[in-house]
Amino acid sequence: MCRINPRVDFAFKKLFGSEENKDLLISLINAIVTEEDTVEDVELKNPYNLADYQAGKMSILDIKAKNKKTGKWYNIEMQVGEDLYFDKRAIYYWSKLVTEQLSEGMMFKELKKAISINILGFNFIDDAHYHSRYRIMNSSTKKDDKLHNIFELHYIELRKFSKDFSEITDALDRWITFLTRAHELDKKRLPKEIESDTAIKKAIEAVDRMFDEEERGIYEVRLQAQAEVESRVASALEKGLAEGRAEGRAEGEHLAKIEIAKNLLDILDDETISKKTGLSADDIKKLRQ
Repeated sequence: MCRINPRVDFAFKKLFGSEENKDLLISLINAIVTEEDTVEDVELKNPYNLADYQAGKMSILDIKAKNKKTGKWYNIEMQVGEDLYFDKRAIYYWSKLVTEQLSEGMMFKELKKAISINILGFNFIDDAHYHSRYRIMNSSTKKDDKLHNIFELHYIELRKFSKDFSEITDALDRWITFLTRAHELDKKRLPKEIESDTAIKKAIEAVDRMFDEEERGIYEVRLQAQAEVESRVASALEKGLAEGRAEGRAEGEHLAKIEIAKNLLDILDDETISKKTGLSADDIKKLRQ
């Protein structure tokens, strides 16, 4: 049984964002994207580095990778705590994949496709499917004319996945099963639907041996902080919406943002609070004052 929860962002970053585990990242990406966007090899643009975390540079633990063959860029993020404005955050991270290409001296015509993959531990989209894929289409013709084909965004909503082992049919099913049920998986007695997948088997073996003593301590702190953030956000959201019902939906949502931010001031930095709530940096500074 896996003793480490791979959904904790710190663990997810090391498992899929380390040079020695690039094959796992490739397998995960290929399970999500269409055949035209699959990868054979990737260059990690922000690989896991414990020193970065110790220096306070890893408050947001996304993974950026570049397809070595096609030049396409990928951003993969695990977000467990509920975020009312994650759609805006997802677009922000996608846009960074584009601007970082330009920072390398590229011309606009050379921009490569950027694919944002967001794995969520909460329900976000009003649809029963656990995998949603967004592209830009022509609203007049209702067709994808591929004029803006550098944009693609995926949401994987883990809570919507309810398949039993016997219902697993493809690689994405296997990866979601690993992410949601790692604590049930014993590498010596794996279900037949999983045991033939070498990437999943490697992930199970890697999870429990990938942390040294210092990293294990950081993981425990991150795990506890993640639980605290989730609890505070849920409580603040409920309180803010309740207080704003009399003023209408918009006012309720604004009060919810304020209440969430106030509850996170002592455990998160201003930039992270701003991203989680949609409030401006100036709004956060005023709350601190």
